[in-house]
Amino acid sequence: MNIDSVIQPLQRFGVRMGLDRIVNLLATLGNPHHQIPIIHVAGTNGKGSVCAYLSSVLTEAGYRTGRYTSPHLVDWTERICLNEQPISSEELSKLFQQVQAVIRPDDESATQFEVITAAAWLYFAQQQVDVAVVEVGLGGRLDATNVCLEPLVTIITSISREHWQQLGSTIADIAREKAGILKFRCPVVIGTLPPDAEKVVRSRALELECPIFTPQPAREIATGWAEYQTIQNSKLIKYPLPLAGQIQLTNSALALAALEILQQQGWQISEEAIINGMAKTQWPGRMQWTTWKNHKLLLDGAHNTAAAQVLRDYVDSLDANHKPINWVMGMFSDKDHADILAALLRAGDRLFLVPIPVEPSPGRTSADLHELANLAYNICPELSDRQIHPDLFTALEAATTDDLIVVCGSLYLVGDFLATTNIT
Repeated sequence: MNIDSVIQPLQRFGVRMGLDRIVNLLATLGNPHHQIPIIHVAGTNGKGSVCAYLSSVLTEAGYRTGRYTSPHLVDWTERICLNEQPISSEELSKLFQQVQAVIRPDDESATQFEVITAAAWLYFAQQQVDVAVVEVGLGGRLDATNVCLEPLVTIITSISREHWQQLGSTIADIAREKAGILKFRCPVVIGTLPPDAEKVVRSRALELECPIFTPQPAREIATGWAEYQTIQNSKLIKYPLPLAGQIQLTNSALALAALEILQQQGWQISEEAIINGMAKTQWPGRMQWTTWKNHKLLLDGAHNTAAAQVLRDYVDSLDANHKPINWVMGMFSDKDHADILAALLRAGDRLFLVPIPVEPSPGRTSADLHELANLAYNICPELSDRQIHPDLFTALEAATTDDLIVVCGSLYLVGDFLATTNIT
């Protein structure tokens, strides 16, 4: 059975926050989520790479490790992994059929995300995983992943203004939703948050008597190597850091703090497993270097302001002379376009705007390219060029110079490049 034929029709039910449907659905499946110890990860940015670090290290430590993340770049199977390997298409189709079979005609229709989340829980229970690393889809409090009462540890990586249409207009509102994953007396690892967000998260953690861990970012000790100081005994752990960007010093420290908590709980995770697991971590589509027609490309989602700033900082760190950048960009209409463009664009840069090439969920459309072009000019009139193209690859042809080419603005755009070029 074709996976898209099962899952795509569910897009019509859109994004509907709330736990009643997923709780009822999981109950009819025998509550598979109750059988699985989980690490629950929320945050605006960084949660995917934190999940990738955790999954890789726990697999290296010998544990049967599930990982559930979203969205996927190329294929639905990427969302559900066992020991770092994506589920097979056949297995995923079978799971969808099992989930669909228990949905009664008179039930309120489950959303696409709820169905695949239920499939992930079911798969992890069937595979008898030792632990599952689970990424929040949207927000936290009302997200379909938020159904476990006693996670081993929860993590909130970062909080900035994104998805405010669903989560609330202020940073405090968004923080309140993400803090909804905290559970009574379950430890929480908190990243660097804006003051308003940190106040909300800490208040909720204290209310629930959660032990709070706030690790310092790791320190870069050589290219591709970092050093983390443990919270418990201030021991220094040196480890490879394969994911690019200064932000990974923070993200990797959050993962290592969570692993430290697991060690305190009795999980057997050696320093060797940490070093080897960190070295093997992969998280495609985020600060990913590749080539296209013998030209070096940098791929990154950069789909919100904070991520765009991280990307700009990274490309600036590559070249002290700050040579112009060729930005090949596509964005959804519901993003903060002005702030993203302001974070990325500098005098002399060239901008190549393209539509998002995949069918988005209901209510989401690709941003108007002419409006983006005008906005970019108002924000950075010193751009050396602004162009609109009908698709990504036409834009790449036009952008081909000796200067760096960056494809960004949406993970869907990056995924389209990876799928079309068959690059992994």
